Amino acid sequence: MSDPTTPPRCCMPAGGSGGSVRPLGLERPQRSSTREGTVLLPGGEFLMGAEDAEGFPNDGEGPVRPVRLAPFRIDACAVSNERFAAFVDATGYRTDAERLGWSYVFAGFLPAALRRGAPRPEHTPWWCGVRGAAWNRPEGPGSAVDDRADHPVVHVSWNDAAAYASWAGKRLPTEAEWEYAARGGLEQKRYPWGDELNPDGSFRCNIWRGTFPAKNTAEDGHRGTAPVDAFEPNGYGLFNMSGNVWEWCADWWTTDHGAARPLVDPSGPATGTDKVIRGGSHMCHRSYCNRYRVAARTANSPDSSSGHASFRCVAPA
Repeated sequence: MSDPTTPPRCCMPAGGSGGSVRPLGLERPQRSSTREGTVLLPGGEFLMGAEDAEGFPNDGEGPVRPVRLAPFRIDACAVSNERFAAFVDATGYRTDAERLGWSYVFAGFLPAALRRGAPRPEHTPWWCGVRGAAWNRPEGPGSAVDDRADHPVVHVSWNDAAAYASWAGKRLPTEAEWEYAARGGLEQKRYPWGDELNPDGSFRCNIWRGTFPAKNTAEDGHRGTAPVDAFEPNGYGLFNMSGNVWEWCADWWTTDHGAARPLVDPSGPATGTDKVIRGGSHMCHRSYCNRYRVAARTANSPDSSSGHASFRCVAPA
């Protein structure tokens, strides 16, 4: 029997320090409280989870269960490099990747000099641990985000996301809130727009197109991250709830969704070792990891970071 507290590791390499790094208080703890760019969602009851033939049995996507949520506000887009830079400028915050000195970068984005000798996870060798990679140096030394101000910030850990949310007067969404928002008012559909990945031949999300991990045709227009408002929004006006970047949620990981847990505004287990992350990324491909479906899920340690992980925030209604 699989351990309900241990997530799969195929999509996101576990990095960080194995849990010894703790979130830091902000050096200059000014707060910015704004509802700009958020969408008010009415809440109510929806069917969470899926029993999808394309799902992964050990991920705990099911069983399908009714969940009731109170109204809340959610960012229409993932947090951009521009917004994260404003947070860093205001607070002096240093991310876990900066403090630890490295983060995971997709090998295909790196020059040979950085790929050579870079440590790689055994089961996901397309990731390279790159010294100096961070949110403002997404491909390591010599890279920058000057031309990606409107792209989602990456190389941010759960700790970093929670720190930003606190500064912004918000918080990270619970897993239930995230899935309810991602569904966009549709019931039990595979994607935020319906059951077809490319309806009428149109691209609705930024995922790996081609043969993973050897060739990405970038038919959807993006080889790496896309702007936070790329593609059509879902029925709630939310952008990129599938693909582009993984998004951290507030909950500790579990696959045990037993009846003993409250299904009114659920917030997951009280403790754990890994935090839930949802939505898939530009590196997801059906042949390997089609976790860009709205019910799909995985997790990682709170201090882990990579070039395809980001977040969005929620706030009270």
